[in-house]
Amino acid sequence: MNSKLDLIYEGKAKKIFAHEDSDKVIIEFKDDATAFNALKKAKFEGKGELNCLISSKIFEFLIKNKIPTHYLGLKNNNSMIAQKINIIPLEVVLRNIAYGSLCKQTTIQPGLVLEPPLIDIYLKNDNLNDPLLTKDRIKLLKIINNEDLEYISDMTLRINKLLKEFFYNIKLNLVDFKLEFGYTSKGQIVLGDEISPDNCRLWDLNQNNGTIVSLDKDRFRNDLGGFIEAYSEINKRINNFI
Repeated sequence: MNSKLDLIYEGKAKKIFAHEDSDKVIIEFKDDATAFNALKKAKFEGKGELNCLISSKIFEFLIKNKIPTHYLGLKNNNSMIAQKINIIPLEVVLRNIAYGSLCKQTTIQPGLVLEPPLIDIYLKNDNLNDPLLTKDRIKLLKIINNEDLEYISDMTLRINKLLKEFFYNIKLNLVDFKLEFGYTSKGQIVLGDEISPDNCRLWDLNQNNGTIVSLDKDRFRNDLGGFIEAYSEINKRINNFI
């Protein structure tokens, strides 16, 4: 990384650097793995590169399918160039199958197929542990207007249809995923952040005995082992498919 470029922001999994073009940024993916709002931490050599490469290919796929994103191209294997955006402080989670926090917080049983898919929206605030929001709370907080919120929800459903098919083609079941959006300098809402096994729950469809085999951050979260191997397998399947 060019030391002359200023570090704008450092998060749990990525660093964002200034670009020579003030309307762009460089996003560097770290080898850090975190879970439970960073209460659990570890480093895995090669994780950043895998997430960057996986995200870049998925962004390219979505762009081809007319989804606006911040992605502009790879700088190297663990850094991408992206449009500079003002991130909307919301985490949009789409659930195709009930699992994880949804089942811990309700009486819904794990494994229930959700038809239609469920969209949960959380406040992006680590200090508050990213609380679940209602539309009225979003309005009260003046985070985003109703029209833009509907646009984000509609885009999330479109992205879900595309990603479900994409992952199905590489024998993965897309259980749920988290998206973040932001405004460009021209006021357009685009998909930001990353799309990787860090923020997608992916189950291996090659397992035909009813056993859930996670190929995502649950391997780290739940001490299942084979964390980097799972990410490497996803990258390999995507390369073989594209």
